[in-house]
Amino acid sequence: MKKILIALALASVATPVLAQQLPAAVIVTVDRQEMIATSAAAKAAQTELKPKADALNARLSQLRTSLAAEEKTLRDTQPAQAAAPAAVQAWQAKVRDFDTRRGQADQELQRRQQEIQASEQWVVKQINDGAQPIISQIMRERGANIAVDEQVTIQHAAAIDITADVVARLDKALPKVSITPPAAPAGTAPAAPAPAPAPAAPPRR
Repeated sequence: MKKILIALALASVATPVLAQQLPAAVIVTVDRQEMIATSAAAKAAQTELKPKADALNARLSQLRTSLAAEEKTLRDTQPAQAAAPAAVQAWQAKVRDFDTRRGQADQELQRRQQEIQASEQWVVKQINDGAQPIISQIMRERGANIAVDEQVTIQHAAAIDITADVVARLDKALPKVSITPPAAPAGTAPAAPAPAPAPAAPPRR
């Protein structure tokens, strides 16, 4: 019993001491989405990536048009059930060739879309990495010990939002970034490409 009372007494003394050592939370918020979208680096990267995106859209439109026309021709020329075997085989060979080229078109679109997405992700990473020391510096200036993304807050006072300050300093420190991601290490499996719209549906047989 005596040992228990001593332990309780020590605990009652130690707890206030530990509590006094914890600093009060001083929070700043950063809207990372706005920080990235409005930064000079992101705008410059978007200008560089736009021709690639436009070319991808043009290629998609071209493939849809050409393959759709070829698909219609195949459907219109499908031999009747009573047609000669040679005619049926010739038509089926055209269908197989169409399917092969349609699959190649899908792969081309997926590859080009994946390249653009990889560039966008690389741009975002560079901007995020460049913003970290700036956020740390502003935190020190304001005596803050916590920085949170504004997107996860419910309400906050405008005075603790440092997004504009971060962007202003980021534009000076990092006005431009590369849109070319570093090469993947040897032996690294490539990421699965995002699905691209099929240029045309396969013809009915």
